[in-house]
Amino acid sequence: MKITNVRPWLIKSNASYWGEFLFVEVSTDEGITGWGEITTTTKIANRALTAMLRQISTMLVGEDPARIELIWHKLFRSFTYMGSRGAATECLSAIDIALWDIRGKALGKPIYELLGGAVRDEIALYTHPDQRKFTTKEGVIAEIQDIVKSGHTALKFDPFPQQGLIINGQAREQRNGYLDGSMTRKHEREAAELTELIRQTAGPDIEVLIDAHGRFDVPTAIRLCRTLEEAGDIDWFEEPCPPESINALKQVRDKVNAAISWGERGHTKWDFVPILEGQLADFIMPDVTWTGGITELKKISALCEAYYIPVSPHDAAGPINVVAGAQVMMTVPNFYKLETSEWNLSKYDHLIDVPLDNSNGTLKLNPAPGLGIEMNRDYLEAHVIE
Repeated sequence: MKITNVRPWLIKSNASYWGEFLFVEVSTDEGITGWGEITTTTKIANRALTAMLRQISTMLVGEDPARIELIWHKLFRSFTYMGSRGAATECLSAIDIALWDIRGKALGKPIYELLGGAVRDEIALYTHPDQRKFTTKEGVIAEIQDIVKSGHTALKFDPFPQQGLIINGQAREQRNGYLDGSMTRKHEREAAELTELIRQTAGPDIEVLIDAHGRFDVPTAIRLCRTLEEAGDIDWFEEPCPPESINALKQVRDKVNAAISWGERGHTKWDFVPILEGQLADFIMPDVTWTGGITELKKISALCEAYYIPVSPHDAAGPINVVAGAQVMMTVPNFYKLETSEWNLSKYDHLIDVPLDNSNGTLKLNPAPGLGIEMNRDYLEAHVIE
């Protein structure tokens, strides 16, 4: 079998928080097609990755798709002199997932059977409330109650108001980005009030996870984490400061009590080694579509197992992200929970052939070969972004 083409599919979809998904299709001369995903958080990044993938396609035509490890290293080392993290690893991730999909289909096995076999029957999830409904106290309560009723036992949210920037005299929204790393006392109070309300509504048995989105400097992150510890009995504090400085992460970790979660912006096993060696996180959360694909997520999980650190894959994109992470976690002893962007996954139904089953707060993988899902090509064709 030989690879004949690598095609990026940048499509419009209201199922995406950002209004679009970036999927990748790898085709072979035997008619078996594999699917990957690489959706990022900005439109400019999605378009840059699309252009990169079209160039990468020329490198892979003629390769044997079964030689997954060889192709992984061939692609990774091709970017050594421009930087092998970030965009390069994200392109690699999508292709790696697609190659595992092809391998599973060729052998008639789900991917988890090729990674050592299942150690569990289903995948525990944590999920997000729809914070667009948080305009009133009643809206918050109703959304959290819906999550609890759905059977999920953990939820994650970002309680921090998005502080406006003033540029040329005009207010501009600052979303999930680091500028000065600060947070006003007023917004800190609002975050504490929201966290307390969610904890009270969810009850004592639901795990409440906080996402700081890497937005804060060291003293602000410490202050905010301590405030939320007191307000809401939180179960982790995620990405307290930007990922570029692990020394900043250490300063925060040394001065707060909450468990620290880190890793959605970690690329490859090499980024996770200093975090584990430095005892800087209690939970590791790689994103299978960004960190190096199925191949690398399995290796990172094994590293974490040696340190008795639980793995909790990140998800902020489409159905392939969810399923690819779950395929690996079926085989990982030190698994915590898999993230999903919403508690109701029916939003993906128009994209795939079989709906994702997350009834009672757990994901049941389709045991079909490969990823266990097929993309709806008709929908993709009708919504492609040229």
